Amino acid sequence: MIYMFLADGFEEVEALCPLDILRRAGLEVTTVGIGGRDMIRGAHGITVQTDIIDVMYRDSTPDMIILPGGMPGADNLDKSKIVDAAIRAGARNGAYLCAICAAPFVLGKRGLLEGKKAVCFPGFEEYLEGATVVEDKTVVRDGNIITAKGMGAAFPFGLELVRALKDDSTADKISASVFYE
Repeated sequence: MIYMFLADGFEEVEALCPLDILRRAGLEVTTVGIGGRDMIRGAHGITVQTDIIDVMYRDSTPDMIILPGGMPGADNLDKSKIVDAAIRAGARNGAYLCAICAAPFVLGKRGLLEGKKAVCFPGFEEYLEGATVVEDKTVVRDGNIITAKGMGAAFPFGLELVRALKDDSTADKISASVFYE
């Protein structure tokens, strides 16, 4: 199963664009509201209703966990004990751990980027503990870690998630169908 965690202050495009791409690929994604609420307000005032609330999350073997950035959304994800437990369980079980913009710092603070290549929103590099920060890419996949720089990378980030779970052909078809170059 694929889970996307949403906390108040998330960057809307970084969540909704990859979510849409994954669902176009026929993948089931469950959105999880942090803070015991299913209505989560984004950084730019867009409120999204999630599929479940955090206390309902029970999967100890997810296929993929996605953390959108935005502030204070990424901070709110970082403070969540449920997000912490989910990403640690995912890491133990080889799940894809995916984060965009500021959110890679959540993985970095937990030592999950050790020895991996990663990117993040400029200014958060110091929190990518143990990672090799890649300067010239907007999306980086290194094993089970997929990171992206920010909102402008939301579409290629979503395509990379599809490539990881499905294949290049599916990602290419989605890209062509929406005229993404």
